[in-house]
Amino acid sequence: MQSRVSSENIVELVSSLRKQVAPQWEEVDQIALANQRRVLKAFHTHRVSDYHFAAGTGYGYNDSGRDVLEAIYAEVFGGEAAFVRPQLASGTHAISACLFGLLRPGDELLYASGAPYDTLQHVIGGDDAPPSSLKAWGIGYRHVELNPDDTLDITGIINSISPQTKVVALQRSRGYSWRRALSVREIGEATQAIKAAHPHVAVFVDNCYGEFVESLEPGHVGVDLLAGSLIKNPGAGIAPAGGYIVGREDLVALAADAAVAPGIGQEVGAMFDLTRTLLQGIFLAPHVTAQAVKGAILMAAAMEKLGFAVSPTWDEARSDIVQAIRFESPEPLIAFCQGIQQAGPVDHFVSPVPAPMPGYADKVVMAAGTFIQGSSIELSADGPIRPPYIAYLQGGLTVEHCQIAVEGAIAAVQAAMKERED
Repeated sequence: MQSRVSSENIVELVSSLRKQVAPQWEEVDQIALANQRRVLKAFHTHRVSDYHFAAGTGYGYNDSGRDVLEAIYAEVFGGEAAFVRPQLASGTHAISACLFGLLRPGDELLYASGAPYDTLQHVIGGDDAPPSSLKAWGIGYRHVELNPDDTLDITGIINSISPQTKVVALQRSRGYSWRRALSVREIGEATQAIKAAHPHVAVFVDNCYGEFVESLEPGHVGVDLLAGSLIKNPGAGIAPAGGYIVGREDLVALAADAAVAPGIGQEVGAMFDLTRTLLQGIFLAPHVTAQAVKGAILMAAAMEKLGFAVSPTWDEARSDIVQAIRFESPEPLIAFCQGIQQAGPVDHFVSPVPAPMPGYADKVVMAAGTFIQGSSIELSADGPIRPPYIAYLQGGLTVEHCQIAVEGAIAAVQAAMKERED
């Protein structure tokens, strides 16, 4: 049963909730401090200097700044090597490079965390697989559903691995689904069990939305390869584009060749004068991610207080920055996204409406008043127009902005529900 708050009391309500969530915010601050120590240590280890900021041109041969950036990513995320480039257009592009790099015709990909989110379906290939998909290249695919309590079915995963299974993939974040994110501990336990039973298999993690939310990353618990987007957590809202791949040296080389060209993937690629920005982004990322997590906790507390189902709850452990709110009908979902848009610093006057989106089966309503197009570490919200009409909130560069957006979202949802009743 949803409750209502008068417009003049919304600010008071949200302000009061800051006291309720203070213990959770303190835990987030401690995680941010641990992550900041690790990032700073990597900067010191690799002796970052201003000469690393110089811009390369053309092929980008012998780019010492790019080398240092990738060395820092490898150390921070627990890998032997890294491939970090602005040419990687998205997290999906980085993941696709990993899968095409590691898999060959006759091999099989096994997703161990249920079916992956919408945009990867075209990479894998369904009934209407594009001629560029894994399926079109004769690469098989299966997935293992999560347990009813959203935990990994480790026994089911191990029993599903065949001699053809080359890669077992895990999606850390929830995607467009009502399930919690996988913790690094769970990922580590699954990885150890998989490798004990099937040493020939490589474990890959889609790390999008999860970076710096916990004090360890999947690379620290035995994962062979992980990938993500620079316009999510590790770019801290200042990286204008790009993606990263981190892991075993041989596997990173294969993924880099798939992204660029065989034999030269790691050796070429001008950085377009972005090395300083990308270095500064990962330096700021622990703090900025913590701000986003605090904002998500505050939103969860507020929407739960008003009677909406949320996942995770405000006092639940988190492993990604995503906050899901279930509305049960399209009008409040759309209004919620419109409220988030109106609180944005860019295009606040735009009113998002459901529309087709590349890679998605349903129309999607998407709010993103961001400085970087599609930047999920900046405050944004979206959701597919399908039951049970869930909004997925992510990001927030400052907790102050998050609080203002919480207030605006509540006001917009309440107005939409009142209009629907009238």
